[in-house]
Amino acid sequence: MKKPQRNGYARIDRVKEQVMRELAELVRTGLKDPRAGFITINDVEVTRDYSHATVYYTVLSGDRDASAEALEHAKGFLRSELSKRITVFRTPELHFEYDESLERGVNLSHLIDTVAAEKPVQD
Repeated sequence: MKKPQRNGYARIDRVKEQVMRELAELVRTGLKDPRAGFITINDVEVTRDYSHATVYYTVLSGDRDASAEALEHAKGFLRSELSKRITVFRTPELHFEYDESLERGVNLSHLIDTVAAEKPVQD
């Protein structure tokens, strides 16, 4: 069971935010792979023992599959650079997962717009 924090913000949350911030910076500036499009880090989930981190990302421009390959190829580089930037007992192993929530949101918004643009049904 999770211990209540006095300040309301657990250490795991602070580590998660730091990992997300540093990875976003590393992907933006340090990733030189031409296959990687414009990758945005949306969220990071870190296990309680800091051994694994699931990184949720989206690709705003570029090929989704090629960007996934580029991230998998750069996994070791990103982890080593992350270990230099943050101080934790164990640098987490990175697992990348594509986040489809942005695409679903755009599709739902489009569907709502098309329904709203239709004529109302007359009784």
